[in-house]
Amino acid sequence: MPKKIWLSSPHMSNEGYEMQYIKEALTQTGSRPLGPNVDAFEKELAAWVGAKHAAALSSGTAAIHMALKAAGVEKGDVVFGCL
Repeated sequence: MPKKIWLSSPHMSNEGYEMQYIKEALTQTGSRPLGPNVDAFEKELAAWVGAKHAAALSSGTAAIHMALKAAGVEKGDVVFGCL
């Protein structure tokens, strides 16, 4: 059975671990939209799923767009989807 990645609402832990990453993102990235934490996440995710590379995107819509481009879908093609 394939590994599942469960979706959940964003939340902060009672311990406040997330605040460390928020502070790092604000201080380390400067004018760049991404930083070392995103780079590390992409590497860890690629290793976990057995891929050479992974890309963190800004939204699910962006991920679907990238997947369709990678699959060779072009303007005028018909795409069926189901949930």
